[in-house]
Amino acid sequence: MTEITFEYWNKLAEQTITISSLLGGFSIAVIANLLVSDANTRLSNTIMATSTLAASFFLITVFAMTNLLMKTTTGYPFKVVENDLLTPRIVGVISFFLGIISLLTMISLAGWTKSKRMGRFTTIIGILTLIIILFMTS
Repeated sequence: MTEITFEYWNKLAEQTITISSLLGGFSIAVIANLLVSDANTRLSNTIMATSTLAASFFLITVFAMTNLLMKTTTGYPFKVVENDLLTPRIVGVISFFLGIISLLTMISLAGWTKSKRMGRFTTIIGILTLIIILFMTS
């Protein structure tokens, strides 16, 4: 098995931080909009919960990948071995995918606030998006 270099982990962490920051910010914006709205239905509460999960998972990803980024940056003051990267990698990847799933769930549920037809459409788009994302990351 080929060992992945620290330089590669560094660039991957950098890209993941950028993506997670943007998606986390989007999720937080949805939370803010729901907080100021008067909607207090079961559906709006579920959308709020999935938005909160998405934002939380993306924030976890940002911090896990920042840990990875720092440890793989030239000039890091401590000796780093491959095992030191295992925990931030696992936490970062799992929380990133859970964030994506939460975000797509939120998107899928959003259409149901308007109509059954729009709900079906957004749910189908959310499922197709998840399938394509999973296909592209394998």
